[in-house]
Amino acid sequence: MRVAGIETEYGIVDPAQPQANPILLSSRLVSACRLWANGRTAPWDYGGEDPLQDQRGMRRDRAKAGADMLTDVHEWDPAHGRISLRRRRGSWEDPAHLNAVLSNGARFYVDHAHPEYSGPEVATAHEAVVWDRAGDAIALAAAERYAVEEDLRVELYKNNVDGKGASYGTHENFLVRRDVDFDELARLITSHLVTRQVVVGAGRVGLGQRGERPGFQISQRADYMETEIGLETTLRRPIVNTRDEPHADRKRWRRLHVIIGDANCLDVPTFLKVGTTSLVLSAIEAEDERLDALVLAEPVAAVSRISHDLSLRAELPLASGEVATALEIQRALLTIARDYAADADDVQVIARWEQVLDALGRDIFSASKDVEWVAKLQLLGRLRDKHSAPGPDGAVAPLPWTDPRLAALDLQWSRLGDGWAARLSAAGAVTRLTDDAEVAAAVHAAPQSTRAAVRGAFVGAHPELVDAAGWSTVVLDRETAHGRLEVLHLDDPLQTSHPLLEQLDG
Repeated sequence: MRVAGIETEYGIVDPAQPQANPILLSSRLVSACRLWANGRTAPWDYGGEDPLQDQRGMRRDRAKAGADMLTDVHEWDPAHGRISLRRRRGSWEDPAHLNAVLSNGARFYVDHAHPEYSGPEVATAHEAVVWDRAGDAIALAAAERYAVEEDLRVELYKNNVDGKGASYGTHENFLVRRDVDFDELARLITSHLVTRQVVVGAGRVGLGQRGERPGFQISQRADYMETEIGLETTLRRPIVNTRDEPHADRKRWRRLHVIIGDANCLDVPTFLKVGTTSLVLSAIEAEDERLDALVLAEPVAAVSRISHDLSLRAELPLASGEVATALEIQRALLTIARDYAADADDVQVIARWEQVLDALGRDIFSASKDVEWVAKLQLLGRLRDKHSAPGPDGAVAPLPWTDPRLAALDLQWSRLGDGWAARLSAAGAVTRLTDDAEVAAAVHAAPQSTRAAVRGAFVGAHPELVDAAGWSTVVLDRETAHGRLEVLHLDDPLQTSHPLLEQLDG
């Protein structure tokens, strides 16, 4: 089992006040989430955060780090209009409205100008889909509670762009063996991260960071990737992020923090995003020499080139001197990955991956039930055809990509609750890999395959004892022989029980 997780920053807006401060809206939404959870939440423990340590063996000088990188010591406090300092535990203020650790093992909090759901650790691609959908349901429940408390409403969007040049992330995290050389890991995983967008891209109207050129592209994030490797996440965005923050036993594990992915509203892309990447990582851990032939010569340029090529025929230069299309690289990776399918979930990933690649190779629209960018393009095509009109030469032309109605549909695709993606899912027009019952259960209960089960059980069953919780710690406030605060260390992400829980649940 490879432990993985997904974290999503949602776009947020008050439709009655479009210029409302998104930081303030986000903090109020987190407060509403705590109310919705009825006291079964905990503050965040910042003790495991080390954002300036680089996997290449260096540490960024704190004086030279941007404020957005210092997640271990500060957060913008909109209530007081200042930076609120924190330390691991003690007297410095940690405003409750900025964080909520939930009974399903997730964290719902304010990340810069967005509410973010950091899903619990999972051990299969299917679990990743279930608890990702649970995050959407939690965000919607918080928005409903916000409407009750504030007599106002907010709309949430599961996308990655604001249409004004800004991008916010949907990040994946994968546990990787520490003995794998990081430079080699980065070199070999890049081809997959760059080309997988043809399978898991969410689609976007507009080319360029501000959508300044007309057209449609495969990925929301592609035009924002600016370098091959680096520590930042909000500027000079790299294909491979180097933050060395394993949230686990550092001697055994490293965490691959992936920021190139799109926010997906459909099940199959989420399933394949996690499942295929996990299998390629297994091939890298096994030092599979076949991966060398797939290394890209110009990976940064390839990201946008693939995204802008709806024909999927663009040839990409390889380090070997050969060329290949994104589909060809994905097919080669699929062939390699077959040898690393270790369980039934992996077998399902392989089968679905092959099915999608076959459909895309035949006719992209035959993949519309499984591939999000294709489903969106198909819907946009219907709107373009509906409003087609004669051009200057008298020939009938579809609605131009510059028409604001297309940008509006693109935005409404990702609106939580009643967006176009949700409507298609409810109508059975796209493939569902989950059912409503398992998602509803995951809103309140953690996966039982990882340490999220322990974190979630403490928060859900014993919230009065939990002083704070993080990915690798639960801090209890209770009388012990050593004082009030007791820190439980969960350095093994596959730990699913704790003796103290068994004692308390007696």
